[in-house]
Amino acid sequence: MLTFNLLTALLAPGVLSAALHPRQEADLDGFIKSESTLALKSILSNIGADGSAVSGAGAGIVIASPSKSDPDYFYTWTRDAALTLKVLIDDFLAGETSLESTIQDYITAQAKLQAVSNPSGDLSDGAGLAEPKYQADATAFTGDWGRPQRDGPALRATAMITYGNSLISKKKEDVVKSNIWPSVQNDLNYVAQYWNQTGFDLWEEVEGSSFFTIAAQHRALVEGSAFAKSLGESCEGCDSQAPQILCFLQSFWNGKSVVSNVADNGRSGLDANSVLASLQLFDPKAACDDVTFQPCSSRALSNHKEYVDSFRSIYNVNKGKEAGAAAAVGRYAEDTYMGGNPWYLTTLAAAEQLYDALYQWKQQKSLSITETSLAFFKDLDSSAAVGDYASDSETYTSLTAAVKKYADGFVSVVQEYAPKGGNLAEQFTRDDGTPASAKDLTWSYAAFLTAAERRDGTVPPTWGASDSKVPDECEGSSAKGTYAEPGAVSW
Repeated sequence: MLTFNLLTALLAPGVLSAALHPRQEADLDGFIKSESTLALKSILSNIGADGSAVSGAGAGIVIASPSKSDPDYFYTWTRDAALTLKVLIDDFLAGETSLESTIQDYITAQAKLQAVSNPSGDLSDGAGLAEPKYQADATAFTGDWGRPQRDGPALRATAMITYGNSLISKKKEDVVKSNIWPSVQNDLNYVAQYWNQTGFDLWEEVEGSSFFTIAAQHRALVEGSAFAKSLGESCEGCDSQAPQILCFLQSFWNGKSVVSNVADNGRSGLDANSVLASLQLFDPKAACDDVTFQPCSSRALSNHKEYVDSFRSIYNVNKGKEAGAAAAVGRYAEDTYMGGNPWYLTTLAAAEQLYDALYQWKQQKSLSITETSLAFFKDLDSSAAVGDYASDSETYTSLTAAVKKYADGFVSVVQEYAPKGGNLAEQFTRDDGTPASAKDLTWSYAAFLTAAERRDGTVPPTWGASDSKVPDECEGSSAKGTYAEPGAVSW
């Protein structure tokens, strides 16, 4: 958690007014402190039924944005909601105990949503679990959309498992088995059965195989297997399919970067998808493992450079920002949605990956530069060379300081282009940085909190990345699942 209690800070005299005017803070630390307070408040405002910005939303329903036109984001996306709740659950584990009722409302709502028939299907064969979004009142959205989107069940399982593990540690297995396991079991069975089928990516544009989706699916099955065992249950599909998913994940690597979508879409493949996947796979107890694309791994660092560099010459707001200087980044260089702008959440993700890497190097007391990651490091220090550097060396000290400065630079970009009130939209324009698209995007605020917390050295629980091994033989398999409507949830 941050070094101050956010909910207490919200109520402290004078703090809220400071939060609403972050640009009055001259230094980055001050901006991060005040913006974090605003971010948590804004997330809670976007969650029904008590959220002040989303009147009409059901209890525990996470609305993407209060915006109802140009664009209309007044819906709940399974993916966005799960990512947001994972942030709140991690904060709860770090001491924000007043968040527990919101977490429980979310779990109750998801148990009901799993049983809602929708254009993707229903629960009888699990197909309906991949429906990307629902109405604010938890009814089906029946309009045309990019469906199915197969990352939602995996991300939702990860969020619920994290909270479930905290209850298990308090000897509340019965509560977990009745309120959480039925929903998680459906999602895990879905992932094991459908991971090898194509779907739409997290940006809802490309139909194919998405690096982000595959990464989320691998993680969900690894932690799902351990979660099942802790409850005296089993997840055979988790055990049989997780290694195969990890094997497929390797195929997205092209030697310098991640090709984020296996699809014929005419793009370079450089996409925020890959950086967000590295954040999803981050395990604070893992080494700098290329196989799971840990944030400090050579692959992830090389990909970070290639991804960020792809935006340097196409955005006017990046004018003069050469390699090694933090820049505004968006989804992918070829983007045209709403003008194809930088996004707050992607720029924050670029910072967060580096904060994660710094944490991992600190834990292992060393930093390694390989031929794969050399270009990344040389941008920050022209004298960087391949080698292993212990934490007591001058090279380690200077390189980690340079990475920290680089990471902070991305947050400074957000500070520069956040409006006076600190409210984060989805995007800021490529020409002059004016906020654009949906206002008060829940995911933007969630991204700010995680970046700030990683900078502070606060990390989520391990998910077992160190046990992930690519099998000797890989195959495009699946495990047929069974599904059942979760029973009534009572806390």
